[in-house]
Amino acid sequence: MGIYEELQARGLIAQVTNEPEIREMVNNGKATFYIGFDPTADSLHVGHFMALCLMKRLQMAGNRPVVLVGGGTGYIGDPSGRSDMRSMMTPEIIQHNCDCFKKQMERFIDFGEGKAIMVNNADWLLKLNYVELLRDVGACFSVNNMLRAECYKQRMEKGLSFLEFNYMIMQSYDFYYLFQHYGCNMQFGGDDQWSNMLGGTELIRRKLGKDAHAMTITLLMNSEGKKMGKTAKGAVWLDPNKTTPFEFYQYWRNVGDADVLKCIRMLTFLPLEQIDEMDKWEGSQLNRAKEILAYELTKLVHGEEEANKAKAAAKALFAGGSDDSNMPTTELTEDQLTDGKIAILDLMLACKLIPSKGEGRRLVQQGGVMVNEEKVESIDASYTAEQLKEGLKIRKGKKVYHKALLK
Repeated sequence: MGIYEELQARGLIAQVTNEPEIREMVNNGKATFYIGFDPTADSLHVGHFMALCLMKRLQMAGNRPVVLVGGGTGYIGDPSGRSDMRSMMTPEIIQHNCDCFKKQMERFIDFGEGKAIMVNNADWLLKLNYVELLRDVGACFSVNNMLRAECYKQRMEKGLSFLEFNYMIMQSYDFYYLFQHYGCNMQFGGDDQWSNMLGGTELIRRKLGKDAHAMTITLLMNSEGKKMGKTAKGAVWLDPNKTTPFEFYQYWRNVGDADVLKCIRMLTFLPLEQIDEMDKWEGSQLNRAKEILAYELTKLVHGEEEANKAKAAAKALFAGGSDDSNMPTTELTEDQLTDGKIAILDLMLACKLIPSKGEGRRLVQQGGVMVNEEKVESIDASYTAEQLKEGLKIRKGKKVYHKALLK
């Protein structure tokens, strides 16, 4: 089985152009492909996970990844999948986010000499002359066709800014530039990017002729990948300072029964033969599958040591044990106490378990908060400095654990 057939078997490929050529190039390690990441935060999240795993798989098969960070397109903001306009970021924030991305990507991608490269589209987009761009590139795009694209149609009712309307042209220009300067002959993206990607392929053909080899493969990264990045608390980050390895492990340990094998197939590097055997698992066996998923992905992102710690901590907690040494912990100081005590809502805010006191009040009133395995009965509950020095184990709902200590 070639890598292309493996991607199909794992359920990753949704749409392609020029399939016979793409299959031949990918299977023979002839693809120089790019995937773009706009630096909208200072950390990647699990919504990016599928793209990172895909790049790793293709590089292992001999293909060359081009990681494009959108230092230029980040000035505009992708309207795809959005109901409102993205916040405008300063150049300093954009650059900082790009730097953070590279550090995290190095766990997945080999950027050694002659291997993967990272480029920043700020290097060419910010130098473009507007009138020249309109004449050279804008003439290749039909406004009628652009307005039929899903990424724009879903925004038309609430309003689409002219700034965002230019995003397709910028992304298309990226592929055109990478094709000319880096020999990049293939682009990958989520299914929400299909119109933008076709725009890049068409631009190359319009500018360089029909024989220009520029291909696209679209993955299910939007419907199956990006939705993975959201929980009740918000995004699940790859940065351990934003989402601890334990929390990351627990996120995957708690995926739904219907999704666990799909996630294992798409995101882990376990052999397909092993996964096919797991397809027969039912009932309590699915909990074992979830443990495998959580362990494999935590090891991939945070390393084997952290994955082992997270696994041990989870087993200890759910077996009713007392070992909480690897549980996410917040250290409080005396100045966070009032008269030597801290109220439950203030405690949960300090531990970042709730976004607001209103949310904490609702959780307590619904019986969804426990401290040291005792249900918190009142929003007026408070805890002393002495209790905090011994350590308080907080449980939110059935799955979120946290420890609070006083320095």
